[in-house]
Amino acid sequence: MTRHDEVPIEDSMESTRKWRIIGPGLVVAATGIGAGDLVATLVAGSRFGYGLLWAAILGVVIKIALVEGAGRWTLATGRSIFEGWRSLGLWTTLYFAPYIVVWGFVYGAAAMSSTALPLVALFPDVDLRVFAIGAGLLGAAIVWFGRYQVFEKIIAVFVGIMFVTVVGAAIVTLPNLGDVASGLVPVIPEGGLFYTLGIAGGVGGTITLAAYGYWLREKGWVAPRWMKVMRLDNGVAYVMSGVFVVSMLIVGAELLHSAGIALADGERGLLDLADVLGERYGAFMATFFLIGFVATSFSSILGVWNGVSLMFADFVGELRGLDKDDPRRRIGGLYYRVFIVLLTVPPIPLLFLDQPIGLIVAYGVLGALFMPFLAITLLVLLNSKRVPRQWRNGWFANLVLGVCALLFVVLGGHQLLSAIPGLL
Repeated sequence: MTRHDEVPIEDSMESTRKWRIIGPGLVVAATGIGAGDLVATLVAGSRFGYGLLWAAILGVVIKIALVEGAGRWTLATGRSIFEGWRSLGLWTTLYFAPYIVVWGFVYGAAAMSSTALPLVALFPDVDLRVFAIGAGLLGAAIVWFGRYQVFEKIIAVFVGIMFVTVVGAAIVTLPNLGDVASGLVPVIPEGGLFYTLGIAGGVGGTITLAAYGYWLREKGWVAPRWMKVMRLDNGVAYVMSGVFVVSMLIVGAELLHSAGIALADGERGLLDLADVLGERYGAFMATFFLIGFVATSFSSILGVWNGVSLMFADFVGELRGLDKDDPRRRIGGLYYRVFIVLLTVPPIPLLFLDQPIGLIVAYGVLGALFMPFLAITLLVLLNSKRVPRQWRNGWFANLVLGVCALLFVVLGGHQLLSAIPGLL
């Protein structure tokens, strides 16, 4: 049954096919599924076979719930997520201000390096830092002038490349479907509790989940009548994310687990995988996969450079009391461009340093707190009078977000404890 303030999907699209409306959800999913997520699921497959397939799928469900909550808040209230956070008190601003700056500084260098790694594998005569700086500058140039529709189409192209290469890598391994199905049974491997929780909680982004509402606004979805369309958009996009994750776990299980092959830490593990694919299936397959690695990393650059810059612009505009339609708070505006510069230029010196420990620890500590922060604040906001009654959480939404909050509190606490030695 359709509420009076919703537009049926068929009416909102008229003669347009349903799949063509998918956009902001695809952007947030592509941004969140970076090389690190692919490595995590790949390693899970190489260590435990299909044993953690259920946890990877659970991670996708968790992200669907969080992104739906952020989108529902925006459409139901007409307010951005930061406006919601600020309504909860000064403490949210005191957390978010240092977080977005430190996160942006460290992530900028990490994302540029991640994109450069496969490019160096493809063109070994070029220095990694040249590719890294070039990736950052190219990403900045693409998003600098705004125009969300163009940005969305570019992201869609990279998602297509990711889909073909990542799923293609899984197909060539000829997975045993019976073994795949066995991984749907929730079992935690011996000694693998936090690894399991990390897979469930780590698939698909952090701060970029909260950027979804800003992409909805740029898309023109700004009222409750878009609620059903938003849910379709979010669901389809994260189902695609699930396909990526399951594909990488299959590769890990079939190609690495059975042969006992170990990978390097971090994104370099994908380079090892490209070598294994090349040895097993020929040089073309290695090159093919490396192109997908580039697409995965560079789409994250584009998404963050656009989405988090929008969040920063809204953050500054809200603190300054600017009207919500002030151009400086929107895509292509002054504060948006300021943060693009902050994401691109200051991180470049980090590319010439060897592990700036203090900054990395600060990044880890602040990052460990963000997902609990997002889940808990969404729980509070979506059960409050700030949201019209018909769009508040029901019991199922509260259950899912409550589980999310608990999961991320446990993971965040574990990450904080792990960071303590770096502070000493």
